[in-house]
Amino acid sequence: MGIAPKSALARARHCIRIECEALEATSRILGAEFVETARAVESTIAAGGKLIFSGVGKSAHVAGKIAATFNSTGVSSCFLDPTQALHGDLGLCYEGDLAILLSNSGQSDEILRILPLLKRFGLKIVAFTGNPKSDLARDADFQLIYRVRREACPLKLAPTASTTAAIALGDALAMVLLESRGLTRDDFAKYHPAGNLGRVLLLRVRDIMRSGNRLPVAPDSVTVQDAILAMTKAKSGSIALVRAKTGRLSGILTDGDFRRSALTGPGFLGRPVSAFMTRAPKVIREDALGVDAVRLFELHRIDDLIVVDRGGRPVGLIDGQDLPKFKIV
Repeated sequence: MGIAPKSALARARHCIRIECEALEATSRILGAEFVETARAVESTIAAGGKLIFSGVGKSAHVAGKIAATFNSTGVSSCFLDPTQALHGDLGLCYEGDLAILLSNSGQSDEILRILPLLKRFGLKIVAFTGNPKSDLARDADFQLIYRVRREACPLKLAPTASTTAAIALGDALAMVLLESRGLTRDDFAKYHPAGNLGRVLLLRVRDIMRSGNRLPVAPDSVTVQDAILAMTKAKSGSIALVRAKTGRLSGILTDGDFRRSALTGPGFLGRPVSAFMTRAPKVIREDALGVDAVRLFELHRIDDLIVVDRGGRPVGLIDGQDLPKFKIV
């Protein structure tokens, strides 16, 4: 039996709509209980404790994913298999840790079995469930509740909308904590040193800037013509202009500035470049992260960014056209 395109697309769109409904419903019911849970996580982190996630079936996979998200933001987290917990793995639990127990129904036997054991170890409990009236929700100290009216599975068996809502709610909690802790891109990069993500996040401005013969620099007293010749020689769309005595950056002349200077009439090529340069341009240090340079490009809608040293002297240039090849845009 083949897949009919029309019916397949209709079924797929129906599935996605149902999952979107669950996300919208979960977003609407967020309230004081979510804030209390977030504060409990914050207190646990501040006290040096860890987050312990547990669940069975599909909830186990969701729990593992959320634990991984917290780990990636520098929050010590782990997954506890509820069956293995009864055979020695409770040894990873210490007083001051916070247990986040996932069960869509809130009635999973394995989860309810380890709940009192975790409490005996001195852990506070978060019920992460779609059923606020369940035994899990009743016996927990805090609640993370998501709302799912129906699953997308036509047999009403496979968890679909419920797992989507749970993942989204876990991500929301992680992002709230990330922001409250003031995590920076530099911090985030430390936890992702491998793969393309790590390579991109760890790139520094010095790794992507143009320097040497590719960096045109001239005193701000030269003529427009001399400045354009220097730009052409370096195959650059801009030139860093400096004060003659100190070498400190005083401005930048871009292709756009050059075109505007031409509108002033004949003889513009012989005029001082200082008459047309952009004064006090946006700059960045060479030890800054590459992603910080991207943010400046996006925030100020510029095409070129001068790199300066501690003394304010130009040492490099980032051309916006170079960024895609480094895969940081």
